[in-house]
Amino acid sequence: MSIAIAPPHSPLRAAPRRAVAPLVVHVGVVGPGKVGTALLTQLRLMAPRLASHCNLELRLRAVSDSRHMWLDCDDEALNGRSHGAQTWRPADLDEFAAYVAGDGGEPAVLADCSASDVVADRYAGWLAAGIHVVTPNKRAASGPLERWRRIGVAAGASGARLHYEGTVGAGLPVVQTLRDLLDTGDELVAVEGMLSGTLAWLFNRFDGSTPFSALVREAHALGYTEPDPRDDLSGMDVARKLVILAREAGVALSLEDVEVRGLVPDDLAACSPDAFMESLDALDAPMAARLAAARAAGGVLRHVARLDGRRAAVGVETIEPDHAFAHARLTDNVIRFATRRYCDNALVVQGPGAGPEVTAAAVFADLLRVAGAMGVKRCAC
Repeated sequence: MSIAIAPPHSPLRAAPRRAVAPLVVHVGVVGPGKVGTALLTQLRLMAPRLASHCNLELRLRAVSDSRHMWLDCDDEALNGRSHGAQTWRPADLDEFAAYVAGDGGEPAVLADCSASDVVADRYAGWLAAGIHVVTPNKRAASGPLERWRRIGVAAGASGARLHYEGTVGAGLPVVQTLRDLLDTGDELVAVEGMLSGTLAWLFNRFDGSTPFSALVREAHALGYTEPDPRDDLSGMDVARKLVILAREAGVALSLEDVEVRGLVPDDLAACSPDAFMESLDALDAPMAARLAAARAAGGVLRHVARLDGRRAAVGVETIEPDHAFAHARLTDNVIRFATRRYCDNALVVQGPGAGPEVTAAAVFADLLRVAGAMGVKRCAC
């Protein structure tokens, strides 16, 4: 048996591959706080790998906070720390979005890492203009139903994508898991979950040896809480997550439909964030009493969210020591999806549910999902 070898100039020899121009995606980041800063760092560190393995260039065009926007994103100071950039001007979200989109026809993605209703109000317009949005901001998906419907209509009309995995469970695949179940014909029956990494951490640590207020201050310093810890302690942050999951399942739930049993006394609900932090000691006696009652009943305290049909409730419960929630660790979120398929044994998603790094990673993954829809291959290790 002989093998013919093509001579150097034979037409049988494969022609050299032509270099393919990378896909350039314009990126703008709104909200360079803890999550936004972590996202900027991840984008910078991953740029070489995305270019070499995926032929993808995520070109940072602009960064905006509530007062300023920086539009000189080739500046190394901005790439390292947004507030060090040289070119800035007063924030204007419409001008910001137009700058990110540019006029060269490249796809554009806005990463909203704020917790702002003002920014969420812009989603429908951005999507209608063909600008994709990725976000951990819960305000859009849990806010007024009419606004949420307008956002859906705008995305459907333009084909622009909205991804919000980071709104529930930080970096855990919660929203996508539920979406996959429903898209393949399953039906959601109920959700039971520890949906706050902050409250999971607090109640895992709260054993009576340290005042509850001291643990809240520590969680705030670690970046586990929302900028205003009352968003966690009131239960409203968890209620928003429950609303997001309900709407993902086709239930037209609003925040007003959720029974929320919060931990913030009425007299501290309306004061400034700084005044609230100074008054945290007021939580210690009520929380010590709750802990004593739970121990007397042979259980542990956990913050739990429940959705069963249209019945939705959020609050602290006494959990039996053999329950799965009693064994969660640190900032673990635990979400149990009971569905038509997973009826005898619920599908469980569990893992760290708080922290800027994991939340930013969820936003980054959503950004890559947008690029993947444009044909970018998955990056190989």
